[in-house]
Amino acid sequence: MERNRYSEEFKKQTVKYILEQGKSMPQMSEELGISAGVLHNWKATYRDEFQTESVITPERVRQLEQQLREKDLEYQEKERQNQDLQEELAILKKALHIFSKEKN
Repeated sequence: MERNRYSEEFKKQTVKYILEQGKSMPQMSEELGISAGVLHNWKATYRDEFQTESVITPERVRQLEQQLREKDLEYQEKERQNQDLQEELAILKKALHIFSKEKN
């Protein structure tokens, strides 16, 4: 079986197209007639050329949304811990006040 040879420019344009489409690699593989493994390799090689802040792709939006959800969960956990510590502090202050009163 003969292997197809693709130019570097073709590979770059294909990666750009993949990033813009935001489809899964199997979908892109079927659409383009190129194996998913080859597309993954190209993407790993050329992705940085197209992943600038000015290029917003559906994939990048999903990544940012996931990061936002993770940060939100971290924030909620820290907020819960903060509330627990505030309650503990209030209890300790009350206990200190009770035990520090002079006994008559």
